[in-house]
Amino acid sequence: MSQGLQDQRDTVYRVDPNRPKDPALPVLRTEELMLNMGPQHPATHGVLKVVLDLEGERIIKATPVMGYLHRGVEKLAEHGTYHQFIPHTDRLDYVCAMYNNFAYVRAVEKLINLQVPERAEYLRTIVAEIQRIIGHQFWLGTQALDLGAMTVFFYTFRDREILLDWFERLCGARLTTSWYRIGGVERDLSPSLVETMREYLDYFPPKIDEYMIFLEKNRIWLARTKGVAVISAEDAISFGMSGPPLRGSGVDYDLRKYEPYAAYDKVEWKVPVGTNGDTYDRYWIRMEEMRESVKIIRQCLDHLKELDQLPADDPRNQIMAKRPSVTLPTKDRVLTSLENMIQQFKLFSEGFKAPKGEIYCGTEAHKGELGFYIVSDGDSRPYRMKIRAPSFIHMGAFDHMCKGYMISDSVTIFGTYDVVMGECDR
Repeated sequence: MSQGLQDQRDTVYRVDPNRPKDPALPVLRTEELMLNMGPQHPATHGVLKVVLDLEGERIIKATPVMGYLHRGVEKLAEHGTYHQFIPHTDRLDYVCAMYNNFAYVRAVEKLINLQVPERAEYLRTIVAEIQRIIGHQFWLGTQALDLGAMTVFFYTFRDREILLDWFERLCGARLTTSWYRIGGVERDLSPSLVETMREYLDYFPPKIDEYMIFLEKNRIWLARTKGVAVISAEDAISFGMSGPPLRGSGVDYDLRKYEPYAAYDKVEWKVPVGTNGDTYDRYWIRMEEMRESVKIIRQCLDHLKELDQLPADDPRNQIMAKRPSVTLPTKDRVLTSLENMIQQFKLFSEGFKAPKGEIYCGTEAHKGELGFYIVSDGDSRPYRMKIRAPSFIHMGAFDHMCKGYMISDSVTIFGTYDVVMGECDR
């Protein structure tokens, strides 16, 4: 690309839809055009419809029309016990199903004021960060594919398959996984799983460099991401954005760091923060987050090795809380693996009664803040539940970020949120 074309591409042209139209100006076309993009469109990654008001190829207004995948998940929560709702959360963001489990069980534990054992917290953190890597790999591959870089898609999915195989060995599933439990986790990591993960931690960092070489030497990728869909820190906060879209605008905010949970305050890592608020910065944030996830997982595995030196009956070395319910107390001894599974089955089928009250619990998923608001009337099931899905919140900024850009840029802007419509519509 010549320097002149690059300068022209870096200059963001924004249309003022209210500007007066001078009939003396030599224009080819002045009337506006409405274009329906979706709901069946390969670049919307699901059933999303966007109504585009155009002036030529420029976007004047972009109106998302959602609800095509609405399944009433929040209403379904009222018809099952707290444990029975866990598999429903898998189907929200099905790309990173287990992170939804994590966010939900944390909310229930906050409602019933349940303390999770130290070992279980390290296990949860390990699996959550593996899930974060999977989510960013999926985003990078599909975003690059949308912009024409097919090679990166194959490379990211190659490395993602290794982690999906790991999840299959952990819990028997690859997509809609379920392993988190209220009070802990379903099972411990076997020595072979730990060894496989340590091998992956050595294998993966050079692959991140490989992804970046493919993209940062690609002038099309740079032209379509640098300076595109810029959103200021003030606007990002006003729209309620979180995760990489918020940190890409220079806002240093991450729930894992500033409202720590699980084992995030027991390991050393940093929060990547951008400066320009454009699509390129949001891409860079995700690349750096994968590097930080590797650091977090490695430290958690080391801490697990230290816990292995403790006696088996040490409370810190358990994978489930001793008293995960008020109706099914355990005996004052260490549960065997079989007893642990029987107890979980009883809790899953019979449930427990939570105290009356209401809570909100936010978790830093790979897309942003995933929160659960639960209202309890003292029964064994939620009275009301509301899910704060980052995909839905981020779509509120879509029109603001699209104005003045080309139709093709709307695909880039939509992709920069990493939206999954199952989470967006719920």
